[in-house]
Amino acid sequence: MPIDVYGLGQCSIDYIGTIDSFPPPDVKCEFSNLMIHGGGPVATALVALARWGIPCYFAGMRGDDDFGGMIERSLFEEWINTEGMVVRRGGDSQFAFIVAEPSVARRTIFWRRPIGTTIQPEELDKEVIAGSKIIHTDGLFTEASILACKTAKDAGVRVVVDAGTLREGMLDIAKLSDYFIASQSFARSLVEGDDPVEACRILGEMGPSVTAVTLGHGGYVALAEGALIRKSAYRVDAVDTTGCGDVFHGGFIYGLLQGWSYEKCFDCAAWSAARVSLQQGGRAGIPTLKELKNRGYGDS
Repeated sequence: MPIDVYGLGQCSIDYIGTIDSFPPPDVKCEFSNLMIHGGGPVATALVALARWGIPCYFAGMRGDDDFGGMIERSLFEEWINTEGMVVRRGGDSQFAFIVAEPSVARRTIFWRRPIGTTIQPEELDKEVIAGSKIIHTDGLFTEASILACKTAKDAGVRVVVDAGTLREGMLDIAKLSDYFIASQSFARSLVEGDDPVEACRILGEMGPSVTAVTLGHGGYVALAEGALIRKSAYRVDAVDTTGCGDVFHGGFIYGLLQGWSYEKCFDCAAWSAARVSLQQGGRAGIPTLKELKNRGYGDS
C-alpha cells in the first residue's frame, strides 16, 4: 500500500492518572483513574490520521522491554506500518507518567527518553520517505530528522515539523521544513519573550512557507505565506489536555492532504485537538472520521 504520511519521532507508553490539584513538595498525593495509553507526538498524530483513513508509516526506536512491545502493538493495531521501528537490544523504551488536573484542564508530564543508541540516519528507509506525500517529525532524533527532511525536499515531499522544545538542531530542521508548528514554550525560548507572531516571523525567514505557534486554551497564531491567522481555541469542558498538540498536527496534515486552504487546515486541527481534551488520555478522544465529516472536514 502506498504511504501518504511518513512519521519520524517519539513513541511511548503513557501512564495517566487524575488528581484534584498539583501538590506542594514532600507530601503524599492520591491519584485515581489510572489509564495506560500509547503516546508520543508523532506516533499520536499518525494514530489520528490512520483512523481517518490515511496510510501511515512510523520510524522510531524502542527498547526490547515490555513497554517496547506495548508501544509497537499500539501502532500496529491502528494499521500503521511499523517497519521503520528500530529495536535496541537491552534498551529501555520511552515512558511517561502524566498527572491530569481536570479542574483546571492542565496536565504535567514526567517522562524518560528512550535509552540506547539513538536512531541513526542510515537506519531510515529513504525510498519510503521519497515515496510519501508528507513527512512529519518532532526532531528528537536530530541527525536522522535532518536526513529525512533533506531526502523529502529532494523528492518534492512536504515536511511538517512538531516543534515542542527548542533543542539543538531544531532550527536546522526548520530550514528544511515547509510547515513548522511550534509550542508556546518553543516560541518563548526563541524570542525570549511572549510574542508568538514574532516567533512565526523569525521562523518564516528560515524557509517554511507556513509557521505557527499553538497557545493551548489561547488558540493559535500562524503566518501562512505572509498572511496572519489568529484564532481562539474551541471552548470545551476539558478533562485532560494530553495529546491535544499531537492531534492538532494530525488535523493540520489531514487538511493538507485534502488540498484545503490553510485556514481550514488549522480550523480542523484546532477542533480535533479540542475534542481530544474531552476524554482522558491522548488518543481516546480523537474524533472519528464520521465526526469529521459531520463537522464538514471529511471531504476535499
